[in-house]
Amino acid sequence: MIRRYRLAVYLTGATVARTGDELSGPALLLLGLSIEGSAAIGSALFAGLTISAAAGGPLLGALLDRSPRPGRLLAWALLAYAGGLGAVLALVEIPASIGVAIVVGLLNPALAGGWTAQLPNVTGPTRLGRASTLDAMTFTAASLAGPGLAGLVAAYAGAPASVAVAIVLVAAAFPAAWSLPPAEAKPTKPIRRQLADGFRVLFRNRALLRATATSTVSFVGIGIAVVCYPLLGAQRLGNPGFGALMLTVLAAASLIANAVLARRPPAPDRTVFASTVLLAASFVLAAAGHDMVTLLAAAVLAGFAEGPQLSALFAIRHREAPAEVRAQVFTTAASVKITGLATGAAGAGPLSALSVTAGMIGAASCQVLAAATYVLFGTSGRTRRPSPVRVA
Repeated sequence: MIRRYRLAVYLTGATVARTGDELSGPALLLLGLSIEGSAAIGSALFAGLTISAAAGGPLLGALLDRSPRPGRLLAWALLAYAGGLGAVLALVEIPASIGVAIVVGLLNPALAGGWTAQLPNVTGPTRLGRASTLDAMTFTAASLAGPGLAGLVAAYAGAPASVAVAIVLVAAAFPAAWSLPPAEAKPTKPIRRQLADGFRVLFRNRALLRATATSTVSFVGIGIAVVCYPLLGAQRLGNPGFGALMLTVLAAASLIANAVLARRPPAPDRTVFASTVLLAASFVLAAAGHDMVTLLAAAVLAGFAEGPQLSALFAIRHREAPAEVRAQVFTTAASVKITGLATGAAGAGPLSALSVTAGMIGAASCQVLAAATYVLFGTSGRTRRPSPVRVA
């Protein structure tokens, strides 16, 4: 009963925090559009929030691995993230707000890898498989609710109100993070040595490296698409809010795909490869679409790829990461992905200035490059179990 209660609290807190995170990106995009009427300002705010994640992820993960009560550290990180979003909203000058967004982005991995790394402490090893699938579905549920809330709140109350809702949701997850169970005692190491151990595992373990590199390149393309979707809504459907709601359709398809595959999940390594090919096809379809039906079909196709890709990444990380550096592996891998997303979002501004079609073709090209990255690190056929990496 205690473990069931803990898992329920974990899933609730993770869903609420991640919904706030998923809402904040589209909300900042819409905020930029409402202030200056420019996609470049919105993409700069969104990129600022995510571009610095690669710097914050490794250190945050190492601190979580060292802490006997990682949930409390995670809780303070959530409050700081919410406060930073409030500062972005309060500032009037655009350069200053972008600078604050970059600082806040250092804590972004707390909402992704920081939560997931605590899952074994909640469930124990025997229930980790099913719990990991449920955890991946909290991301999908957040992706389903967040962009839709951003579009609806912005449409009826203005873009600043949608940012305020994101702040409230992230802060509301504080009690669930604070109540996470303590971690098992680990040998204390100097922080530099612990960071080195985490990077050694991530970069010497072939399966982890291949999944991380492939998903990072894939997320560059997803970052481009996230910025282009509101523009698709504005130019082809008459309202940027419809573009944000396309992200909700994508997330709904992702949730359905994960629910169908939960009982018999496919091989995670191969799923990472296959998802990039499917994403490429979906973005090409979106580039060619000029009506609601085609654009919705493209979003559904993207969801069928994005959901299983995330579940596969979680399965690989839980399978390969030693307990001593698990949080660092999760937050580092998540932060690198977030930075890939930010890179795509930043590049989407110039691409979309040419045309929204050019932006979506650029997103599709990134998925082709991601598939090539997977092949570069090993064949997409028979997957060999990598030899374990020693943690000093």
